Amino acid sequence: MKTAFLFAGQGSQAIGMGKELCENFEAADSVFDQASDALGFDIKKMIWEGDTETLMITENTQPAILTMSVAALRVVESLGIKPDVVAGLSLGEYTAHVAAGSLDFADAVPLVRKRGKYMQEAVPLGVGGMAVILGMDEQAVRDICAYATAKGDGTVEPANFNCPGQIAVAGKKEAVEHAIEIAKERGAKRAMALPVSAPFHTSFLKSAGEKLAVELEKVEFKELKVPLITNVTGDYVKSSADIKELLVRQVSSPVMFEASLRRMIADGVDTFIEMGPGKALSGFVKKIDRSLNIYNVEDMATFEKLKAALA
Repeated sequence: MKTAFLFAGQGSQAIGMGKELCENFEAADSVFDQASDALGFDIKKMIWEGDTETLMITENTQPAILTMSVAALRVVESLGIKPDVVAGLSLGEYTAHVAAGSLDFADAVPLVRKRGKYMQEAVPLGVGGMAVILGMDEQAVRDICAYATAKGDGTVEPANFNCPGQIAVAGKKEAVEHAIEIAKERGAKRAMALPVSAPFHTSFLKSAGEKLAVELEKVEFKELKVPLITNVTGDYVKSSADIKELLVRQVSSPVMFEASLRRMIADGVDTFIEMGPGKALSGFVKKIDRSLNIYNVEDMATFEKLKAALA
């Protein structure tokens, strides 16, 4: 058995996430306490008792999902499972670094809060947007973006290559709306706006990357103890010396997640365990190959399912 640990990005956050794991596992509960200490406020209160609007603000969403995902990681580790490779979608790449031993959790939490802040500051609220296009291949989506951009209402670019037939685009709100219309006209299965507050993973976020670079210089990254596949290339991080540059580029580069999954499968990975809220990444794996062993851990029911499968 060759195992990959996968970590969620933004979009699956929910009030109450992680509470059940914390009530049952001291290791999970202490992760939330560590996050509160690192941030200087009670993250449990925000996630478990707060409102959806506050949790949706990206500088809150990012540390919240990171914390929940690392709590799930500690619970999975309690079963004695070790990964052969790790990867995360967008924000999830930071969780992957924590799992790989290259980034301390106490450094990661305030870092991703700043990442969220800089990403939102790069594009004023309401100016940018994202959409997902289903049932079209990469070239068709690139053509739609080029055509919508040429209409003159701003730029729209491919942002996430998630899995076969699911590609996210992002850019200026009007251009994104044009892209949705064109995709429908050209036969997309579905094309719809996403509930996000900025055009993530496009050239619009270059300024966020520049600010993030300054913060990354203050953080120590250690040698990877587990191979990690990065969003920017869809391939392995060749050297720990490259980590900071890849994380800077990641903010304004498309996420090559389908390529990342295909690389792992080509290298013999047959078991994928997704940690964090939701099971979007598990769905992406299934789109490529349903015969693989695919699990997600976000609460006691999913944890027990994994435990039973591995018994």
